[in-house]
Amino acid sequence: MNDIPIMAAGLAVLSVASGMLGLGVAFAAVPFLGLFMADLVHEVQPLSLVLNGITALFSLFGFAKSGLVDWRPAILLAVVTTLAAPLGAWLAQQVDARWLWAFYFAAVAFLAWRMFLPDKPGQAAEAQPNLKLALILAAPISVAAGMLGVGPGFLLLPTLILLNYEPKHAAAINALAVTPPSFSALIPHIATARVDPTLAGILIVVGAAGSFLGARLTSLYVPGKRLKQGFGVLIVVMTAYKLYQILTH
Repeated sequence: MNDIPIMAAGLAVLSVASGMLGLGVAFAAVPFLGLFMADLVHEVQPLSLVLNGITALFSLFGFAKSGLVDWRPAILLAVVTTLAAPLGAWLAQQVDARWLWAFYFAAVAFLAWRMFLPDKPGQAAEAQPNLKLALILAAPISVAAGMLGVGPGFLLLPTLILLNYEPKHAAAINALAVTPPSFSALIPHIATARVDPTLAGILIVVGAAGSFLGARLTSLYVPGKRLKQGFGVLIVVMTAYKLYQILTH
């Protein structure tokens, strides 16, 4: 494929950005790969889910190297997301996509609005992380993400931050929580997936390296407040881009 160098270069940039936030790369890889592949369900989504799991895993390695992973909530969230994601992947082939995208845009709009609200004086220092609510919300988030083929991290990360997890720790927790559901959501796609092995191998190597680098950059150089603000901007940009795609096709 003549497009492989372009796809690899683009994914490298996206993987560094997603690794900085503890996300799998699928939230950005789905629209990006869609520029080169026509079949969303059988080509783009399976490859994006594989890349999501690999990039989230290597992002986790980067955060773990700095001791930022709070393992108990991360493992509990991973159990919930792993069990819920396959249901979403199965429903993707049964449900009208217009309803799904409507829900997605509404959720993202709410999270983006909350991310930009300033903290009340003393709020960040006094509030305790709400793990119970995070576990409850992780299930519908994972189902919706599985239906979209984007992995749950894009919605789970801002949810954790809004539930009073410090942004760097939220990114580290998120990296573990989204790794196994990326692969469990792949199960319903296995029988019908059409993925070029050479392309997949190249993108996996590029994505793994980029996401590890991104996590190390966040761990060493990015303040938590800037991470939160950066993710808020990313939500707006990626959602506006996807909305533009839907309205113009």
